[in-house]
Amino acid sequence: MGWFKKAKQSVPVDTQKRDIPDGQWTKCEVCSEVIHSSQLSKNLFLCPKCENHFRIGSAEYISIILDKDSFKEINKRMYSPDPLNFTDTKKYRDRIRNTFKSTGLLDAIRTGTGKLNGKDVALGVMDFTFIGGSMGSVVGEKIARLIDVSYEKKIPLIIISKSGGARMMEAALSLMQMAKTSSRLARLADAKIPYISVMTNPTTGGTTASYAMLGDVNIAEPNALIGFAGPRVIKETIGKDLPEGFQRSEFLLEKGFLDFIVNRKELKNKLSLLIDYFLNS
Repeated sequence: MGWFKKAKQSVPVDTQKRDIPDGQWTKCEVCSEVIHSSQLSKNLFLCPKCENHFRIGSAEYISIILDKDSFKEINKRMYSPDPLNFTDTKKYRDRIRNTFKSTGLLDAIRTGTGKLNGKDVALGVMDFTFIGGSMGSVVGEKIARLIDVSYEKKIPLIIISKSGGARMMEAALSLMQMAKTSSRLARLADAKIPYISVMTNPTTGGTTASYAMLGDVNIAEPNALIGFAGPRVIKETIGKDLPEGFQRSEFLLEKGFLDFIVNRKELKNKLSLLIDYFLNS
């Protein structure tokens, strides 16, 4: 059985639908400020009043982090053939097809190489618009191959996570990606090639339990939801009330699970400084 297939159709980066409301105006869900779409875009999709970080797609992160026109995508035509013939409210293969039509993506991550302030990097960016950024066999395989590129070219690896967790339509095949990506990252660490993990809102489930938390440096955006299970499941398991905001990046920083919280406007420069530190140490 073939686990992966390549689409005959190319997927241009600029066809992705941005994960913000349609129209000329957007209302901030935190402070209720009404913002014109052009102003929001110029401000890197941050509310100009309260700096709430709006959820954005992979194309936006690529344009924010990498030098202009330097991104070279790899394995972009890979997609899942529905190995389990899964059906819930609809067939999984139909869900994939419909999501491709609405987003221009074949799965929940873009991977490739590019330059960050002139420095070569391997970059993976997850995209929540594709089935909630869920981690299936294609996401795991693309990350594994990206890690291999980082290893072979001896260039730093950056992964930006935005995920609802493992993809239930692929069952155990999805969970296997946790071990696959973690083992690849262990080899990268042995070679002393830096890996920087950036967690955005949300980063949950099997993604958090594997590659998202295995960075040499773990970074998060402000107020990002980061965790494994949901609050209700945790409360029912331990039988105790949970502190407010315990799955937000600020709480995790306080408890030592994160190294930095970085405003999106400062993310590129922070990554550049970290890469300089690793390469010159």
